[in-house]
Amino acid sequence: MHILVVEDDPVLADALTHSLRSLGYAVDCLMTGTEADRALSTDDYDLVILDIELPRMDGLEVLRRMRDRKQNVPVLVLTARDAVHDRIHGLDLGADDYLTKPFVMGELEARMRALMRRAQGASDNLINIGQLAVDLKGRRALINGVSLDLSAREQAVLEVLASRAGRVVSKEALIHSLYELDKDVGPNVIEIHVHRLRKKLQDSGVVIRTVRGLGYLMEPAGIRAHVSPDAE
Repeated sequence: MHILVVEDDPVLADALTHSLRSLGYAVDCLMTGTEADRALSTDDYDLVILDIELPRMDGLEVLRRMRDRKQNVPVLVLTARDAVHDRIHGLDLGADDYLTKPFVMGELEARMRALMRRAQGASDNLINIGQLAVDLKGRRALINGVSLDLSAREQAVLEVLASRAGRVVSKEALIHSLYELDKDVGPNVIEIHVHRLRKKLQDSGVVIRTVRGLGYLMEPAGIRAHVSPDAE
């Protein structure tokens, strides 16, 4: 998952970025509202963690512009403001959730998972396909209850494909979901991760199909879904 953190406090921004990357997420971190607005107008993210009190352009204006562009990416607002009318205003502008500073990292992670589940149409942290179970909270995958030995990047690729099972996911979408903007990563790297995953999923009842010219599609073995590109 590719996350944008917009926070002007360097200590908090560094702590958030480090914590999220240690969990296997790809994270871009920006410190001004104008930078965030520029990035959001050109790049795709799975989640935005947005501070309100930002220099050059406040977070609520960044949020308003996002929704005016019809961008539906989930937004978790961070703020030191705890007045009810401030929270109402943020939610009315299109925020999906609100977390008041100071906060506990565990609560932030739980709220992130809830927002991403909602965006993907899932009701819990577990995705089951064939004999494969992908645990989004525990960041692990199991076949018939036995844990798979996956690298952080393999786990991340698997989560993206599993959460969009039955839809084609392009290599470009995988790259955006897994890597920071400053990383020079090509499609060949994705191909390597998918190749390794296929070997590890041989007894799972799940296949990752290559759809020529479009990307990859995860589905139960023996099923041939109607192929259409992922809208993302």
